[in-house]
Amino acid sequence: MTEDGAETDLDLGHYERFLGVHTSKANNVTTGKIYHTVITKEREGAYLGKTVQIVPHITDEIKRDMLYLGKKNHYDFVITEIGGTVWDIVITEIGGTVGDMESQPFVEAVRQLQWELPEEDCMSIHLTLVPYLSAAKELKTKPTQHSVQMLQQSGVQPDVIVCRTEHPLTPELRKKVALFCNVKPGHVIQSIDAWSIYQVPLNMHEEHLDELVVRHLQVDNFAQPDMKEWNEFLSKLRHPKSEVDIALVGKYVELQDAYKSILEAFVHAGAANECKVRVHTVHSEHLNEDNAHEVLSRMDGILVAPGFGERGLEGKVVAIKYARENNVPFFGICLGMQMCVVEFARNVLGFKDAASTEVDAKTTHPVISLMEDQKSTTIKGGTMRLGAYDCVLEKDSLARSIYGCEQIRERHRHRYEFNSEYVSAFEQAGLKASGHNPQTGLVEVVELPTHPFFIGVQFHPEYKSTPEKPQPIFTAFVKAAMAFREAHPHSSNTKK
Repeated sequence: MTEDGAETDLDLGHYERFLGVHTSKANNVTTGKIYHTVITKEREGAYLGKTVQIVPHITDEIKRDMLYLGKKNHYDFVITEIGGTVWDIVITEIGGTVGDMESQPFVEAVRQLQWELPEEDCMSIHLTLVPYLSAAKELKTKPTQHSVQMLQQSGVQPDVIVCRTEHPLTPELRKKVALFCNVKPGHVIQSIDAWSIYQVPLNMHEEHLDELVVRHLQVDNFAQPDMKEWNEFLSKLRHPKSEVDIALVGKYVELQDAYKSILEAFVHAGAANECKVRVHTVHSEHLNEDNAHEVLSRMDGILVAPGFGERGLEGKVVAIKYARENNVPFFGICLGMQMCVVEFARNVLGFKDAASTEVDAKTTHPVISLMEDQKSTTIKGGTMRLGAYDCVLEKDSLARSIYGCEQIRERHRHRYEFNSEYVSAFEQAGLKASGHNPQTGLVEVVELPTHPFFIGVQFHPEYKSTPEKPQPIFTAFVKAAMAFREAHPHSSNTKK
């Protein structure tokens, strides 16, 4: 989820974490978007009745998007500034594999750009796999050779070849790849498996890939990169002084990447606290009153994850109740925040049928309800409350102390909200609404002041966390978990 509300591929999250720069709708281009734009232009008469074809119309649109964020306006297209910046260098990743049918128009667009742009304005880097055959105990370059040959058959000659590998490439192997793939020997770069994804930029720097790029693009007066903060982050990540166990309660735990941004935010927050964060995924659909103590008693903190739909909701309510009653640090995100409102309504306020209207439209206590501007929406795709919105934090609140400022701006992705008609009843019973949208009054943050650490947020703070700027709530949550562990040591997870 980007600042301007684009729901995109996970890769953009990685780019933001590495670059520390916000991406936007303009940073993600899909085949469907390309074809939709061309078809719309044709219907509007932009092509003056000409036959619309893959070449040149589809490839021209691909090139337009590839150059859209850049300063060099080769096609005289209108360039709009994204985040106040027109970029000097645009990196375009084409996903998939050379030879894939869906990738062919994109590869053709690259061929045309290499032909049309000055040599110093365009550089092609090809990422390939050099597999290791354990039976033969050797690396095989043949897949790389075939991949580059297919690329060359499409008219694209890579300037640099980056080889993904489990074992180091010998000078002989590099020379072999260079010879058969028609690149200079020094332009074969190894990308060896790293102990952390955050080690990869340092590995690429050691391989001098950055120097190859700036030399090819004739970038003058570039300084050596200052990796001090990055190295400090990696050192803390690799050599933690303490450890905590966190339960991540959700219903998508079988999907490896469902909570990727949350897991990465824990990596950043753990390093900031010099603490190893062990995240234990708990399937909310299998959690109930009978097994809650067994599953959660050895956890130092409980995070209830975002999601949609009825499945697994009651398990999330059980986890929140356990955290609230046992003073275990609790953090709820989006649906996790909504369920902590439902749990409090049922078990403290006594509203036994309290629910979200998302799953129970007939409840007599709709403490979570559909946002007003969503009630007339019939098209579901891309119509939620998406992107970054302001939030004003109450004075003397936990949220205010965590962020250290009065107003923040975080990203959202939801249709339902805390029903403002119930705010007074909740606050009288002890659950405080400590963050509001200044334009709509929407409750963004709830917290329990009598609890050591209990906070729920309607937004998704995990999206903005980076190694050099860990997300404040995650950092505070890990710190609270460390304090809980210190006060409640468990026999099975004491410090070693």
